[in-house]
Amino acid sequence: MYSQGTKGLSRIKSRIRELVAWADREICMEPDEFAYRRGWTVTRAGFGSRRYRDHRFDQLRIAPLLQEEVS
Repeated sequence: MYSQGTKGLSRIKSRIRELVAWADREICMEPDEFAYRRGWTVTRAGFGSRRYRDHRFDQLRIAPLLQEEVS
């Protein structure tokens, strides 16, 4: 059904995707480990790009609301 050329091209594309994913992990390995050890959330935002989020920032926003309810 498919020609050998199409299968070969598919394999090449798959291998390139694997190499790009590997390179992305290698580039961001140290910062990701740093973030995970501190309990931060790591979100991939593209090749070599990450968003790091510390959940304690959410608590800062909630604290003033709790003070208003107590008063």
